[in-house]
Amino acid sequence: MKGKFWSQVRAQIWETAQQLYQEKQARTMHEDFKGTTATKAELREAGYFYTARLIVLRNLYLQNKDLPTTEEQEALALTKILYCALKLHLKKMKSKRR
Repeated sequence: MKGKFWSQVRAQIWETAQQLYQEKQARTMHEDFKGTTATKAELREAGYFYTARLIVLRNLYLQNKDLPTTEEQEALALTKILYCALKLHLKKMKSKRR
């Protein structure tokens, strides 16, 4: 009996690799971007598969350790930046009132 875990992980890696490819194409081609998908061979040759594998496996590891995933870390960092900006703004507003 085959397990479902690695087949799901492989599917997630390919999906992430395709997403990375699409994002780069959209950034570099601008208006000429047509949304074409790459073959698995192209994704491997260009290094997207390897990068996606690192991202997916790292996120699985972090989820297993109950640590925030990459996306959650980015959201947390943005929240901290916004909090600091708001705090600074409120401090400036307070000093203007005096």
